[in-house]
Amino acid sequence: MKLMKCDVVVIGAGPGGSMAAKSAAEAGLYVLLLEKRQEIGEPVRCAEGVAIRSELRELIDVKASWISTEVKGVRLYSPSGSNVFTTEENGGEEGGYVLDRKTFDRGLALQAGECGARVLVKTRATKLARIGGRFLVSAFCRGEPLEIEAPLVIGADGIESKVARWAGLDSKLSPEEIMVCAQFQVCGGGFDSDYCHFFFGSDLAPGGYIWIFPKGGSLANVGIGIQGSRCLPGLPLRLLESFLERKMPDAKILQMMAGGIPTSGQMKSIVSDGLMLAGDAAHQSDPLTGGGIINAMRAGIIAGEVAAKAVSSGDVSRQGLGEYEERCSSTFGVQIDKSLNAKKFFLSLSDDDLNHLAASLQGHDISRMDTKNLLKFLFKQNPKMLWRMRSLLL
Repeated sequence: MKLMKCDVVVIGAGPGGSMAAKSAAEAGLYVLLLEKRQEIGEPVRCAEGVAIRSELRELIDVKASWISTEVKGVRLYSPSGSNVFTTEENGGEEGGYVLDRKTFDRGLALQAGECGARVLVKTRATKLARIGGRFLVSAFCRGEPLEIEAPLVIGADGIESKVARWAGLDSKLSPEEIMVCAQFQVCGGGFDSDYCHFFFGSDLAPGGYIWIFPKGGSLANVGIGIQGSRCLPGLPLRLLESFLERKMPDAKILQMMAGGIPTSGQMKSIVSDGLMLAGDAAHQSDPLTGGGIINAMRAGIIAGEVAAKAVSSGDVSRQGLGEYEERCSSTFGVQIDKSLNAKKFFLSLSDDDLNHLAASLQGHDISRMDTKNLLKFLFKQNPKMLWRMRSLLL
């Protein structure tokens, strides 16, 4: 059996894992980045949207090949069908990107490799053992057994993280803490490609929403996310097919995917002796929207920087890695907590409530409002209904 030694093993080459590997390698560590699939970025299990362009540009030099299209803003559709929108052209919040996740993920992994990390594809970790203050990671690399010895492991292996379970961290999710998703990539159908579109209603998507994200030309991602506690077997696909038949009857389905997103808020503990979790493995996606790319990348960068300090000092204990939890909390943890409270609130609203909120916006120019100011305006128009959200809005 082949044995390799390194400073850090990163398990999972999504955005969080690749940024962790890049950050640690830039700091001078010898890093192994493991990806169980033979192609990084496959299959795409994501709507591929980044809400605000500048947030991504703050983290990485964005390559044109990573972007499918840019959008000017969003349109929100109430259960009754009325819609409101914001757009950067009228002074609203900056628009977003719809990524090509295959190219994007591979680009991030390539940059990690260029910084010195060694990337091993078709390499599935199968076991994690603690031996004498170090980890022994058992894996199969292209069908051959492999063991990797390292003082530190970063788990970025998604919502079903095996690393979290192997480390004994509590990663269990209840149905209420999961968004069950399905998505089609479609061609045609007649949609406004300048905007991302979000549709709400208990008949459309119980406890969630349907989205249309333009992908350039006549392509779009059309998907659905449903609260796990309200989801029956096969329901997401049935509802999504029904939506297409009614709203986009000429659309041709080219691809489909399904998966889950943690909407629980960050796990109580995301570190252990010699180990950190990042991205969906740590439940760091936004509980309200389900978006997770930016938080995963931020967490990965922090994990790599903390790993460099811990390995160089020789202290990879839980206490030594505590800086990772602290920095994640201060960087995006407060916003995750607010989104979790907002999710709980909006799940309590009926379709009539949502229609009432939408109606309160009619006749007002909200195109110049960013998200925060839009919510503040809603609160002023509907103080009784939104009183429980006052701490989040003001």
